[in-house]
Amino acid sequence: MKKNWTIRLLAGVAAGAMAFSMVGCGSSKDNSKNGGKEKFIVGFDAAFPPYGYQDENGEYVGFDLDLAAEVCKRNDWELVKQPIDWNAKDMELNSGTISCIWNGFTMNGREDEYAWTEPYVDNSQVFVVKEDSGIATFDDLAGKSVAVQTDSSAEAALKEDDNKELKDSFKELVVVSDYNTAFMNLDSNAVEAIAMDIGVAKYQMESRDGKYKILDDVLSAEQYAVGFAKNNTELRDKVQKTLDEMREDGKFAEIAEKWDLTDSVID
Repeated sequence: MKKNWTIRLLAGVAAGAMAFSMVGCGSSKDNSKNGGKEKFIVGFDAAFPPYGYQDENGEYVGFDLDLAAEVCKRNDWELVKQPIDWNAKDMELNSGTISCIWNGFTMNGREDEYAWTEPYVDNSQVFVVKEDSGIATFDDLAGKSVAVQTDSSAEAALKEDDNKELKDSFKELVVVSDYNTAFMNLDSNAVEAIAMDIGVAKYQMESRDGKYKILDDVLSAEQYAVGFAKNNTELRDKVQKTLDEMREDGKFAEIAEKWDLTDSVID
């Protein structure tokens, strides 16, 4: 993240201590009202396109934010798009300063840590390299510098025992704060590969001038869902019910098509 969230987090902890026990859209019943509407505060990484990011006009946009906006519209909630430091996502959620984590959030391996909706996107972790790199397989990554976003699914996958031999073959694993930095490092030859989500990889490749490719070998498979605090099943159920309705009437598919994610969503 590019912003300093220390003050926001300290304030959130103080507010959350008073409000955490209250189940609702916002951090407290009094503060979740504005003109009669409850606030639904979505915590997201503002540098994770196409799921959630800041566009050239300074607006927060993305597939997940469009889904959340439609959920709010149907429940007469006020949507609050809250960019967060991804490393502090659990503090934000458990203090009550956000209602949920909704931003390409992987549920695999975290099933017991949150109250989850049903998964809505199938995703995989892959490696992106330059087209002319000569890298075609996992074996070709031996002795190479590989970038990965901090606290990402790709980083977690590379820490798994099944991938220990692959990770140990790298010259180094370079942990960066966001994928813009990762691609800058790739373009400057500071690293020779990036481990990342395939949906994000495709978006980044299409939006950049460089020539890249995704290796055929898949690091790991995963599914995205919306994560709520474990005690907040009531709000989770409301959101799930609305998502189900959106699937049935075609709105979910319409939003997926807008963001070129039709092939990734779970019907």
